[in-house]
Amino acid sequence: MDIFSNIAIGLETALSWNNLFYCFLGVFLGTLVGVIPGIGVLSAISMLFPITFYLDPTTALIMLAGIWYGTSYGGNTASILLNIPGTPANAVTCLDGYPMARQGRGGVALLMTTVASFTGSTIGILLLMLFAPTIAKYALSFGSAEYFALMVLGLVAASTISDGSAVKGLAMVVLGIMFGTVGADIYTGTPRFSFGVLELTDAISLIALAMGIFGVAEVIASVRNVHPGDIDRESVTFRAMKPTKDDMRRSWFPMLRGSSIGAFFGTLPGTGPSVAAFMAYAMEKRVAREPKRFGKGAIEGIMAPESANNSADQTSFIPTLSLGIPGSPTMALMLGALMIHGIAPGPSLMTDQPSLFWGLIMSFWIGNVLLVILNVPLIGVWVRLLMIPYHLLFPAVLMFICIGTYSVNNSSFEVWLVVFFGFLGYSMRIFDFPAAPLLLGFVLGPMMEEHFRRAMLLSRGNFSTFIDRPISAVVMALTAMLLVWGVWSALKQRKRSRANLAPDPAGAS
Repeated sequence: MDIFSNIAIGLETALSWNNLFYCFLGVFLGTLVGVIPGIGVLSAISMLFPITFYLDPTTALIMLAGIWYGTSYGGNTASILLNIPGTPANAVTCLDGYPMARQGRGGVALLMTTVASFTGSTIGILLLMLFAPTIAKYALSFGSAEYFALMVLGLVAASTISDGSAVKGLAMVVLGIMFGTVGADIYTGTPRFSFGVLELTDAISLIALAMGIFGVAEVIASVRNVHPGDIDRESVTFRAMKPTKDDMRRSWFPMLRGSSIGAFFGTLPGTGPSVAAFMAYAMEKRVAREPKRFGKGAIEGIMAPESANNSADQTSFIPTLSLGIPGSPTMALMLGALMIHGIAPGPSLMTDQPSLFWGLIMSFWIGNVLLVILNVPLIGVWVRLLMIPYHLLFPAVLMFICIGTYSVNNSSFEVWLVVFFGFLGYSMRIFDFPAAPLLLGFVLGPMMEEHFRRAMLLSRGNFSTFIDRPISAVVMALTAMLLVWGVWSALKQRKRSRANLAPDPAGAS
């Protein structure tokens, strides 16, 4: 069956009134969950999961998928306006999105991230349609050695994300890995670094860490410094949302690069949109002519990660549906919805259930168009949050953070973790330690440990397994090149700084 016949089957399924309604319901709930800090897509899908028992499997997947990729659209709102990531994948958007909002360009940032999200989703869906079988086969060839090499590459790149000292960036990566190792050992189940606290044997919550480091720390830093008069009223009009020609010129290539990175990482089980967003940001900072602009409101710093995480949202369905391998807890719930209805995901799904597979893909197109229609008119509403006096806004922000964190596992201990990481994040700000590398180290560290130990078991302790396999050898070589490039750039920058500080002999005379 050719692709046009598959598209026709998918459109017939996705355009039924029942599926259209649940697609709209999913993307609307996803946007709402993304806008409200701290709730997260996993808790939203978990709460709505029982509804899928009474729905057709295609309809159930369309609604759950709408919530999944809808949160990425809504999550950038809290990231840009409040410096609180709506989802972990939106955390990197805080780095340049929030400075843009403080410069009176919050409307521009929200509009452009909507464009980036739609562009990334479009490219991800096209790849999903055209190359699902090939990409699934390619992803299946990745073993533990390849995954470990990719994790090392990600952590090396993380140390280049932040401005300032590379040593501080690397120190934050190590600290993130240390927090990631808290909990039960993945193979033996032995508690590690739990200090006798029962709740810590279940690992530190990513939501608690992200909300504390980014959200609470921002509230503490801003509570005495932000005043309603700081916000330009002209920045909340629809006219202020219009991007400049320079914004448009700087956005196209970051969107394309970010979408490509997101599409690749989305196909790899266990990585997903969070890793894709950080990698896209690191790549943009590396290729930028003026890397010092990043972290101060660079448009590229929001376009690349937003297009990357939305592209990864779409292509993450490739291993889930084609291989039956869930790349995240959310994808595991998607598989659960299928299994409840007696449908086995795997390579035969496309041939055995073409209306489900292609109907779901066509619903992605409809859902992303609905998200643009929903988000653009509401940008003015979200930007007006900046006009609320901060002494009224920050208690509400803290309330949402606490409710959202508590609702995930119904654990008051995780609320105290948010408080701890909030003060840690504020201390890091005082001493100029970057937060983004810590978050990436926390996400990648446990996965890196798991794949390293598995690779060692499979190779019987032979370290050469990382260079014997061609894919991992290429990634390791790229990592070495990145390290050399980083050291060379740092030495060159230091030499240039010393030259600028040296007294001019002619001027001295």
